[in-house]
Amino acid sequence: MSMSPFTRVLKVRVASPVLSGLIWSCIWLGAGALLLSMMLAGSSLRETELDPWVFGIHGFAAMAGGFVSARRSGRRGWYFGAANGALYTLLIVLSSFLATDIDWSMKVAVMFGLTVLTGAFGGMFGVNTGSSTGGKR
Repeated sequence: MSMSPFTRVLKVRVASPVLSGLIWSCIWLGAGALLLSMMLAGSSLRETELDPWVFGIHGFAAMAGGFVSARRSGRRGWYFGAANGALYTLLIVLSSFLATDIDWSMKVAVMFGLTVLTGAFGGMFGVNTGSSTGGKR
């Protein structure tokens, strides 16, 4: 059975488990940002009340990315999940600094700890859902 050229072009496989986890973290971050925007527009929620929601979305995004990276690696789930969470936070802080010149505060440290822990947690679940061949499919 041959695949059409169009189908072959759309099949992109990311080789690095951590990079694929970061991509999925960014996808979930985008979905969370969209949800928060709709909540701000459609309710009496104010921007000053968003901190718990923002931390929850970052934690969930890191957990989803840790799940994907550990599933792809097939081993050391907590390690790949925590690495995904740490790199995710570094990318978020770097882009926030470049975009809005944020200050270093305790919120950055809390977010780093949260994303590393939730990424490791997601990684522990993700490593057990992958194939037994160590992520090679």
